[in-house]
Amino acid sequence: MTTVNIYLTFNGNCFEAFTFYKSVLGGEFSYVGRFKEMPPEEGMPPLPKEMEDMIMHISLPVSKETRLMGSDTGGEWAPAYVAGNNFSVSINTDSKEEVDRLFNGLSAGGQVTMPLNMTFWGDYFGMFTDKFGINWMISYDTKQEN
Repeated sequence: MTTVNIYLTFNGNCFEAFTFYKSVLGGEFSYVGRFKEMPPEEGMPPLPKEMEDMIMHISLPVSKETRLMGSDTGGEWAPAYVAGNNFSVSINTDSKEEVDRLFNGLSAGGQVTMPLNMTFWGDYFGMFTDKFGINWMISYDTKQEN
């Protein structure tokens, strides 16, 4: 089943915001990951010390099909942060083929910001801004295949 959720981006206060959302919406975080937990990438500069404890990804289930997700921004992404435009539509699908179809279709005429690729967390994932200025994230959890 394909699901669509909202992904929020913050400028250093993601955990504070999500703690507030949890206090109102209820539930428990299904995942909290910090930037310092990322494996180092060849050819990439080391993570700045001030980013280590920032949120790389957080997820708060709101219903069986819906979750609120988010992260902090920093490094090369920080200059693009604009309050009020700090969200993406996140689509999770049942197959790599569906990711390819949606990614290629929705990104046509737009700007790819992260090409489709396998990630260290196990998803086939990519990001882009469509030709109307909307940010998208498309992914498939390859662990479903096992």
